[in-house]
Amino acid sequence: MLADLVAGDVAQADVVSLVEDSVTQRRWWVEQWPDGSSFVAGLVAQDVQDALLEKYGRWPLCPVCPTGDPHALEVEPELGPDPHWVCHKAGVKVASVGSLAAVTGGKRRS
Repeated sequence: MLADLVAGDVAQADVVSLVEDSVTQRRWWVEQWPDGSSFVAGLVAQDVQDALLEKYGRWPLCPVCPTGDPHALEVEPELGPDPHWVCHKAGVKVASVGSLAAVTGGKRRS
């Protein structure tokens, strides 16, 4: 998740704190349901995405659709292992959570 924030040039201290808050909450969640540990990366990504939406707007913006209305990628599966960023508009898997830099070249869409 931190790698995706760096790739999107949004890894400021207050945003990293959002990740830390989510990890703390999800640590408790895994203690209650150890079999769900493989789901944590996707849940943290969704938590951070929701928190960023409230404070800063949509993130991460889709790098696949360079024209038209900017829209955010979504995490799939919502609850499952191997989470990835998906563009529902284009209907494609964009990158695994943590690997956005491979698609964006570390640059965010402006």
